[in-house]
Amino acid sequence: MRLLLLTALTMVAFAANSVLNRWAVGPGHIGAVEFACIRLLAGALTLAGLLLLQRGALTWPGQRGRMPGMLGLSSYLLGFSLAYRGLDAGTGALVLFGTVQVTMFAGALTLGEAVPTRRWAGAGLALTGLALIAAPGGGGVALLPLGLMVTAGIGWGIYSLAGRGAKDPIAATAWNFLLSLPLVLPVGFATGFDRPDAIGVALAILSGAVTSGLGYALWYQVVPKLGAARAAVAQLTVPVIAALGGAVLLAELPGPRFWLSAALVLGGVGLASLPYRVLTSRSTQ
Repeated sequence: MRLLLLTALTMVAFAANSVLNRWAVGPGHIGAVEFACIRLLAGALTLAGLLLLQRGALTWPGQRGRMPGMLGLSSYLLGFSLAYRGLDAGTGALVLFGTVQVTMFAGALTLGEAVPTRRWAGAGLALTGLALIAAPGGGGVALLPLGLMVTAGIGWGIYSLAGRGAKDPIAATAWNFLLSLPLVLPVGFATGFDRPDAIGVALAILSGAVTSGLGYALWYQVVPKLGAARAAVAQLTVPVIAALGGAVLLAELPGPRFWLSAALVLGGVGLASLPYRVLTSRSTQ
């Protein structure tokens, strides 16, 4: 039960990132790259401060996972913010976490993790829903924002896989943020910073300090217990949460195509997450 509650809290934090990013970047409160830079800086300062308060030093968590964690986080942050110039909160989250699932399932196979048949069937059903939302026609998404969000999804999948071996989640997350600063901040300087308003800055700080920094530290605690495959399908609940948040806070009401896609995604999540013993007991009745 505790793992379920922690996983649910983490998924809410992930969905909040989509809503906050869209809220800030969509109406022009702040530029996409500026949002990513402030978000990363706020997360790094929050986690570094937390480590200093708890331990009195920025403890080094070890080299394992640092490079993929740093590169994955940087790719995710930039692609995520840029994509939300053309996607609403729910659709962006749907594309993002569908890509995450593919990346993490591939990682699970590469790392030799056993993936039951029912989990592949659930993943296939969920990906059918994602293909529907990405298909051309009414309710489809533009290719450039789609491609940017796919890039973000690959980055986040790599970041999540890197966290499987994290023995010190807070320190690992803090150093991933700190080491990503030299990669992300130069992009902002190279493209030129626009002057954001107070709303944009506040939303970027909230996203960086709370729903990203603390949320990702919690995620690094949860991932090793879930495993790569279950962690991938759990994240497919985020688009629905993000869509509800976008509808309430941003008046972005998803159309029928989104909800049909969401139904397929959640059906796939349910199938992939159903315990094996439940399936076995039902089959023998």
